Amino acid sequence: MDRIREGIARWGRLACTTRAPYQSAVFRIGLALVIAAFLLREWPQRRVLYGDRSPLSYDMALELGRMNDSFSVLNWSGGRAWFEIVYALTIASALAVVVGWRTRTMCVVLMVGTVSLENHNPLTGDGGDNILRIMVIYLVFTRCAQVWSLDARRASGSAGATHHKDSSRKDVTGIALWVATGLFLSLAFGPETGWPLVLWTLWGVQGVWWAANRWFRETEGRALLDAAASMLHNAAMLTIAAQTCLIYSTAGWNKVQGSRWQEGSALHYALNLEYFSPFPWLSALLAANTVVVLLMTYGTVILQVSFPFTLGNRKVKNVLLAIMILEHLGISVVLGIPFLSLAMVACDAVFLPTAFLVWCGARGTAMARRARADRSAVPKTAATA
Repeated sequence: MDRIREGIARWGRLACTTRAPYQSAVFRIGLALVIAAFLLREWPQRRVLYGDRSPLSYDMALELGRMNDSFSVLNWSGGRAWFEIVYALTIASALAVVVGWRTRTMCVVLMVGTVSLENHNPLTGDGGDNILRIMVIYLVFTRCAQVWSLDARRASGSAGATHHKDSSRKDVTGIALWVATGLFLSLAFGPETGWPLVLWTLWGVQGVWWAANRWFRETEGRALLDAAASMLHNAAMLTIAAQTCLIYSTAGWNKVQGSRWQEGSALHYALNLEYFSPFPWLSALLAANTVVVLLMTYGTVILQVSFPFTLGNRKVKNVLLAIMILEHLGISVVLGIPFLSLAMVACDAVFLPTAFLVWCGARGTAMARRARADRSAVPKTAATA
């Protein structure tokens, strides 16, 4: 009986402790960077893809949204001004998520903007867009700003302060964001279910969280909220990992059933497609070598099918993960589909070992400090001279 109690207590501690903070931070940075890069690349064509110049007219987009039962704030107005605001806010929120500024609020804004753009014209999307649209929803439920973020730096500064209440009272930016988002939700949504209910719930939880930090920081209720947030974070990270494994498994087993993949010639046809040849000379060079094509074809299938089964062995998983990341980077260059590949690299970051990420963070911090020291030393040297 005592062993059962100890086991339950141990699992409870594991569930109520925030797991994989570095992996979630890398996932946050990578996913937000991919979204920002994608929207900035499509900036010249943004109105044709999602705006007022799209071949999919505003009325057709509304009808398609009703048929798919999809959510998009772009359905509120077909004018250019509203579209430009949504597009610019999505890019700004993605950059804010990258640096970890007001991450909880900015993740929700990024989710709403990304989902709205993708759902307004889903006919222009591909596999990369689908991955971004799914993963950005999971990102909202993670505590992805505990390390490598401006929020973490602000939290460490407030933790070192003498009075937590004074630090909470001075958080004017956070209060202003909460009030502004509440006013926007009150003007945009009524007492509806679906996405409006989700957004209102997130807004209310954020208010409760601030109140708990402000007045009930040392109480059991505050500890319960922190444990619930950690459990939700752990569940979201587990869902991201499971979704990534599902993507690889589905892709791999579907390839196994194809005759071109079975005979090892599938990549030969892909390399000879003009649409997937940003560098024709490189594609022709690879396609001309039969052995290379055969190895890459079978290797791709083996990697995708076997990846979920290697998670139980850390060494095998790390080696296979490095190979898959290199493969995605190669696909982004050779086949010219960078955002699909980079989105999968961001998902693969969930499986990176913590020791490696801590080492990378320490090296990056040391390089940044050295660069700041060199910049500060230059004016002193000039003044002395």
